[in-house]
Amino acid sequence: MASRILSGRYELLEKIGDGGMAVVYKGKDKLLNRFIAVKILRPEFTKDATFVENFKRESQAAAGLSHPNIVGVYDVGREGNINYIVMELIEGDTLNKIIEKEAPMDYRKVIDISKQVASALRIAHKNKIIHRDVKPHNIMVTNDGVVKLADFGIARAVNDATLSTGSKIVGSVHYFSPEQARGNYVDERSDIYSLGIVMYEMLTGKVPFDGDNPVTVALKHINEEITPPRELEPSIPPALERIVMKATSKFQTNRYANADELIQDLDNVSFVTSIAPDSIFESTTIVEKRNKRKQDLEKDIEEVVEARERDRKRKRRKAIIITTVVLLILAAIAGGYISWKMGAFSPTKAAPDLLDKTFEDAQETAEAQGFKVKRGKDIYSSEYAEGKVCQQDPQPGVEMPKEGTITINVSKGNKEGLVPSVIGMQEEDVEAYLKTYGYQLGNVNTTTSPEKAGKVLEQTPTAGSTLDKESKVDIVVSDGKGTEKGIVPSVTRMSLQDAKQAIEAAGFQVGNITYDWDSSIGKGYVIYQQYQANSQLDKGTAIDLQVSSGPEPAPEVLDEPGDEEEEKTNN
Repeated sequence: MASRILSGRYELLEKIGDGGMAVVYKGKDKLLNRFIAVKILRPEFTKDATFVENFKRESQAAAGLSHPNIVGVYDVGREGNINYIVMELIEGDTLNKIIEKEAPMDYRKVIDISKQVASALRIAHKNKIIHRDVKPHNIMVTNDGVVKLADFGIARAVNDATLSTGSKIVGSVHYFSPEQARGNYVDERSDIYSLGIVMYEMLTGKVPFDGDNPVTVALKHINEEITPPRELEPSIPPALERIVMKATSKFQTNRYANADELIQDLDNVSFVTSIAPDSIFESTTIVEKRNKRKQDLEKDIEEVVEARERDRKRKRRKAIIITTVVLLILAAIAGGYISWKMGAFSPTKAAPDLLDKTFEDAQETAEAQGFKVKRGKDIYSSEYAEGKVCQQDPQPGVEMPKEGTITINVSKGNKEGLVPSVIGMQEEDVEAYLKTYGYQLGNVNTTTSPEKAGKVLEQTPTAGSTLDKESKVDIVVSDGKGTEKGIVPSVTRMSLQDAKQAIEAAGFQVGNITYDWDSSIGKGYVIYQQYQANSQLDKGTAIDLQVSSGPEPAPEVLDEPGDEEEEKTNN
């Protein structure tokens, strides 16, 4: 792009980032003679009050936070219709790129990155700011290993009345909390949940929930349990797994109350792993034993081969050494495997499943396997009957020290007057299910949807609402006849031919094509698309495009502020 100076001070040098709402440029502050990053709101959003408000909110939220682990905001400005933020320039990679290259990542590095992100969240939370979009794309790691949290674009103050968002869900679907998926109230523990998902992805290389569309992923956050990360990557220390599982609990009350608690537990894991040999964790699985023995074998063989090349006269002796080493190591592996199967080396054992048992039965089961039981809290549960174990820590199947203590919470039954969730159930099952909670099935309305016929899509009142017993709960179910949804591709700045191909490949049609002058985008390239990229739309829908005709011939336009100058600057 041609060099451009904003407010007579900030020179834009090159584009370094391209997001859904804004474009980021590398720039230079001519006054202070330093390199900076400049985030500019996209031209197509400058007339949209909602996007401008979100953009301003990011600058206001981040500008008030000063911390080594938060991307610094230097200035906020507006020139004509151009809204921009001047930020600290980070030399490094986003965490999502690091995960792509390194995952599953070494747990020590995961702990270090997580502690730095948690430190940034601690400062934000103490300033009554909830980030609400913690994800690898918003986490930068400098070349020196310093972690920086960025993009407070959907952050809100804790005491802001708009924090309870109703039906409007904000955040990134793979990382947001169950309460965000429901559109309910979020707090500091919602950010901790998102960080827990990021930790899970660093440790395993995968997010715990994925699906064909954002709605499917959101429902999994609400309804499905997370697979313990050690089932995917056995080398993860059990203590670190417990931290991840606690941070990602579906119940806010069961998560860390604040970032300080999370940092303290991460420090404890760092301390234990720094003074204990890796074999403490290696002995928990035979896979790790085999890997260790394999490494030893390869090292020994390599040393023998190198010695043979230096002294060919001792070839026979070297061959005997190789054979002997291999036989000894294979014998050690076999002996280690037998000992492991007998439990001789393992200091840990999988926690038994105590859920849905009475306290007495749970205690008897645990003690029979050598564990102790501690009774925790009596809590309300819509899933387990009164008097039955509804939660346990560690969870079933999680490795824990032999003769360790399992804390269990016992159900007090469903909280009187709270409506249960029937979203995702089939219509024929709803009436009986509601009766178990003392409610009746009300009106059943049908709407066109690609979901399976009879699947419940909405309920009134919503789950968790207070409602008198014997009241009715209305539902909306799918007729199964809806049009399949597709994800709108991003085609701005593409050539018209490439844009057409991308739209058709995504299952849509190309609509009306109009042309307009634009000095910042080459002739024949798309400058505007009718529907926002990555939004959901019925397949087969026509998408209108606006294409650049190149710079406007009349030179007088350079002296007139207008949309052309606005779009040139923003891009």
